Amino acid sequence: MKTVHNYKHNSYHKTVLDNGLTIISEKIDSVRSVTVGIWIKVGSRFEKIRENGISHFLEHMIFKGTPKRTPFKIARSLESLGGTLNAFTGKEVTCYFANTRDRDLRQAIEILSDIICHSLFPEKEIGKEQMVILEEIKSIKDTPEEYIFDIFSEQIFPDQALGWPVIGREENIVRFDRAVTLDFWNRYYNPKEIIISAAGNLEHQHLIDLVQKYFTLNGKKNRKIHTPARAARSKCYIFNQPVNQAHICLGGKSCSYLSADRLPVQFISTYLGGGMSSCLFQKLREKKGLAYNVYSFIDFFSDIGILGVYAAADPKKLNTVQQLLLEEMKLLCKNSISPKNIKLVKEQLKGSFVLSLESTSSRMSKLAKNELYFGEYISVDTLLKQIDRVSTAEIEQAIQKYVCPSNFVTVILQPAH
Repeated sequence: MKTVHNYKHNSYHKTVLDNGLTIISEKIDSVRSVTVGIWIKVGSRFEKIRENGISHFLEHMIFKGTPKRTPFKIARSLESLGGTLNAFTGKEVTCYFANTRDRDLRQAIEILSDIICHSLFPEKEIGKEQMVILEEIKSIKDTPEEYIFDIFSEQIFPDQALGWPVIGREENIVRFDRAVTLDFWNRYYNPKEIIISAAGNLEHQHLIDLVQKYFTLNGKKNRKIHTPARAARSKCYIFNQPVNQAHICLGGKSCSYLSADRLPVQFISTYLGGGMSSCLFQKLREKKGLAYNVYSFIDFFSDIGILGVYAAADPKKLNTVQQLLLEEMKLLCKNSISPKNIKLVKEQLKGSFVLSLESTSSRMSKLAKNELYFGEYISVDTLLKQIDRVSTAEIEQAIQKYVCPSNFVTVILQPAH
């Protein structure tokens, strides 16, 4: 394979091979480790209703054997060197990643290439992995502070793949067989749908050489289709569950990864519930003692986003908690964020961002997401300057666009009577 494009910016390098595979890396001289991620541009959002969960199921089956390795040998491959090998599936992406010593980069690339390019998807492992994932679904349902977000997603994006659970539905999981798994792998696991991202003590050309040696996937790019997302509004759903606390999640439509509103929305989320000093934490927990766990959350996708808040409380105090959450949002809409608090939030965002980049894993993920959503490298200094440039007017506009409690979707999990 030859390269068709090269780009360099200080310690950052990008190469696109002639088969469409993209390789990006960042050299960090001060560490003795490397993290490599293989990012596939497909997730649950691109599934059909009867195959919901196949992206996640395939991620599991990738680890179940190749012509060279049994499942145990795959599990032991990097652990025997002190490293780790893992994966995750999201709404729009699937990632396989390895963290290891810099001296073991070749082994990491060879192992990742082996499982992604040469997995056998053996029939004897299908049934076992179905049972594993069914247990994983039960585990999520037994964890209400996690399960509520699956329900919230389904209600805010009704009858859309973006709202379906990444893990899938039980009735689908039991239908998946080798043919279905292999078909999905053939459709989307090809070079034009892959970004290989690496950060740590490595040389970019060495990374290219290893990828060209071991990464043997071929195939034509399949057009991934999803309909533009539409968010529901002004709905409240109450579910009776075997829980001791009441859990509440409320929020609404926000902006996409690509929107100019993305940073102002992060300001809003941080101000509302981004830590112990946030207004919701201080009001509900520190001043009122109504909740142990309360925070805000944001999700950005390629064409839409979510901004919301979550809290858990005594069921008898749920109405009070819900009223206080809504009151704080109404106050925010009325008064915005003071210049003093905007300054504090800026420092909080900059500090948390810089601290998050102390690990090679975080740096690897940042590289990949910038390439996935923006198609370019965004340096730390550039992002810090972007945060500094966010104006009061931009924050106020974002508040009026996205903080509208009367339009929010609310999901409540409460004890079954």
